[in-house]
Amino acid sequence: MRIGFDAKRAFNNRTGLGNYSRFVLNALRNYAPEPTYWAYTPKIKTGLFNEFPADAIRLPSSKNKLYGAWWRSYGITNQLSKDGIQLFHGLSNELPTGLQKAGIKSVVTIHDLIFLRYPELYPAIDRFFYRQKFRKACEQADVIVAVSEQTKRDIMEFYGISSEKIQVVYQDCHEVFQRKASPQRRPPLPLYGSERGSFKYGITKPYVLCVGTIEARKNQLRLVQAFLAAQLADAQLVLVGGKTKFQQEIESFVAKNQLETKVRILNNVPFADLPALYQSARLFAYPSFFEGFGIPIVEALHSGVPVIAATGSCLEEAGGDGGLYVNPKDTDELAQKLQLLWQDEALRQRLSAKGQTHVKQFAAENIAKKLVTIYESIPF
Repeated sequence: MRIGFDAKRAFNNRTGLGNYSRFVLNALRNYAPEPTYWAYTPKIKTGLFNEFPADAIRLPSSKNKLYGAWWRSYGITNQLSKDGIQLFHGLSNELPTGLQKAGIKSVVTIHDLIFLRYPELYPAIDRFFYRQKFRKACEQADVIVAVSEQTKRDIMEFYGISSEKIQVVYQDCHEVFQRKASPQRRPPLPLYGSERGSFKYGITKPYVLCVGTIEARKNQLRLVQAFLAAQLADAQLVLVGGKTKFQQEIESFVAKNQLETKVRILNNVPFADLPALYQSARLFAYPSFFEGFGIPIVEALHSGVPVIAATGSCLEEAGGDGGLYVNPKDTDELAQKLQLLWQDEALRQRLSAKGQTHVKQFAAENIAKKLVTIYESIPF
C-alpha cells in the first residue's frame, strides 16, 4: 500500500500539530514499515524533522508561498496520482480537494472543535476557514480519526457524522519525556543562568508545574488564585508557556497579592529544559476548560508526576487513574486538591504508579497498529 500524508505541520511546527504529525510518521515507520509512506509539504523548516527520508518527501514545484498554499489544498491531488498514492491521511484537520474523483481513499485526523465550542477565543477569519475545512474534511473522508472520545462526541454533535465513521486513536508525547533527565539539567541544582549563579528560572523551592500557552482557556489565573488559597508550605507555582495578552491579568493578580517570589511565569523555555522541569515538580496542575486531548498531562505522567486536571472535556482520558479531577470553575475545590496532593506523599506515589501504567496504552507501537488496521479496513 502507498500512503501519503499531509506533513506540513511535521516539517514546520515545533509544537501541537507538529508534534502529533511527527509522532504518527515516526510510529508508522518504526512499527509498521510494510506500507510505503510519502510526506507532502509546501515547505520545510531546516532541522525540524531531519529523520524522515528525503527521497520520500514531496514539495511543490515553486517556492512561492501563495503557490505552496494552493498546491497543498488543490494541486497536490495530481501529484498524489502521479506517485500512485492509494490512501491520503490528513494529519491536521483538513484534506485537499479532488481525492474522491482521483480514486484516492482518505483519512483525516480531527484534533478538536474548540473553535465551535468557544468561538469567542478565535478571530472571525480563523473561524471562517476552520468551519469550511473541518466540515468538508469530515464529510469527504472515508474514516475520521479523533484524538479522544471527547473529540468524537463533538464531531457527531456539531457535524452530524455517524459514530461508525469515527475511530478514536490516542497519541503519545515526545519520547524524551520517557527518559530520565540528566542530573545536570534537573532543578534546582542545574538551571543556573547568570554570572552570579542565580537559579536560571528562579526556582528555589518544591513546586507545582503547569505547562501550556498562557491563555484564558487554559485557566491559569484560577490556578494562581487556588494556589494562593491553598497556602502550600514552602512551595512555588511555575507556569510555563507561550505569552498572550491574558498573561497581563495573571501578572496583575500576582503583583496585587505580592506573589512575585512564589509564582514564576516562564515564557520561551527551550524544549530541552522541559523534561527536567517536569521530572522535578512535586505535582502537575492542568485546569484547562477544554482540550482536544491534553498532551501535557501525558508528559507529566511519563515523568512520574501526579496530576490535578479539570473535568468537562478529555483530560480524564489523558490522565486516567494518574490524576485527581476538579470542576475548572471551582477555585475552592482546586485549592483543596492542591493541598491534598501536596501534603500526601503516599497518594502522590500511588497516582504516579497508576499514571505510568495508564500511559502505556499511548505507546507508539500500539498507535501504529491501530492506524494500519484503519488503513487496511478501507475498501479499495
